[in-house]
Amino acid sequence: MATWSNFNLQNSASPLMEQIIFFHDHTLIILIMITILVGYLMMNLFFNNYINRFLLEGQMIELIWTIIPTITLIFIALPSLRLLYLLDELNNPLITLKSIGHQWYWSYEYSDFNNVEFDSYMINYDNQTNINNFRLLDVDNRIILPMNNQIRIMVTATDVIHSWTIPSLGVKIDANPGRLNQTNLFINRPGIFFGQCSEICGANHSFMPIMVESISIKNFINWINNYS
Repeated sequence: MATWSNFNLQNSASPLMEQIIFFHDHTLIILIMITILVGYLMMNLFFNNYINRFLLEGQMIELIWTIIPTITLIFIALPSLRLLYLLDELNNPLITLKSIGHQWYWSYEYSDFNNVEFDSYMINYDNQTNINNFRLLDVDNRIILPMNNQIRIMVTATDVIHSWTIPSLGVKIDANPGRLNQTNLFINRPGIFFGQCSEICGANHSFMPIMVESISIKNFINWINNYS
């Protein structure tokens, strides 16, 4: 989860988020190189006193400054397209989780199991509560998912547009009324991961957090048996 004075992206907990971070770093390096080059050229233009009274055209330099940005955009576009297709790739999911957005809480259904469904509300801690609790992020019913397995997430809403977002898992998908959107998860380590609705959905938009707990497949099966 994000902490104070942390200016970097959150540590990834899925292969897709790792790829997103790599692409971010790749694009940032290109932007820094462009900024340094343009800044250097502008400083030279400010401080030199060269004048060429006979300069009418420069086809070669115009060709160069057209081709170089094109090549730069290709170096950004190809990894971006690859990542877009990776985000939509879904191979043999182990389980399906259906997430339904309401004003202002989430409902979850484990479609592969009978009667495994629940609502998830934010826990309203006051200032006197234990400091170890996560204010505005804790929920009464967590999502329990097995790690190292492909998981399908189906997202929809009943009232207005919401957005199911967990940064450390690289997931952000809109929940639209009357539409069922699909994405996938692959969590590669145990832990608790936090997210929030990232679509402005009304007065209490800030108070519908998402909490995912990743556990081993053995513990997940025990949880399902105990829940049923």
